[in-house]
Amino acid sequence: MTPERKKKLRQLLRKKAAEELKKEQERKAEERKKIILQRTGEAKPLDGANEATLQAICKEYHERIQRLENEKYDMEYSVRQKDYEINEMTIQVNDLRGKFVKPTLKKVSKYEGRFEKLQAIAKNADKDFRANLKSVGKDKFKLDEEVEVKKKGAPEWANK
Repeated sequence: MTPERKKKLRQLLRKKAAEELKKEQERKAEERKKIILQRTGEAKPLDGANEATLQAICKEYHERIQRLENEKYDMEYSVRQKDYEINEMTIQVNDLRGKFVKPTLKKVSKYEGRFEKLQAIAKNADKDFRANLKSVGKDKFKLDEEVEVKKKGAPEWANK
């Protein structure tokens, strides 16, 4: 296939996909309008209505709202019941299998609090190090030759 032909095919595919997308959006919009109309019902004519008909329309709307709220409450209750049953059944299944759900653990930083501990240890180490030193005499670590030199005055090899 030549590059021009490939390009033309891609353009045709894009046009086709765009048309399909438009059709799908239009279909969804029509379906949505249809469902909204079905749920809300036909609009009542309010123009030129007297007070008695307006009261009757308001009562009708009030009854409809009350009925819908009751249905909503019943559905929410049944959903809560089913969620509870699902949860209980999963617990039973896990008990039978011998597998238990591991709780999610809290994420903790590796380095949290370590630096403060190290600083405290370092401060204590300086104090302890100096306090634990033993005092020694001046000549304790000197070589024997140096001690002899001080006693005699000059070393043997220097006299020759």
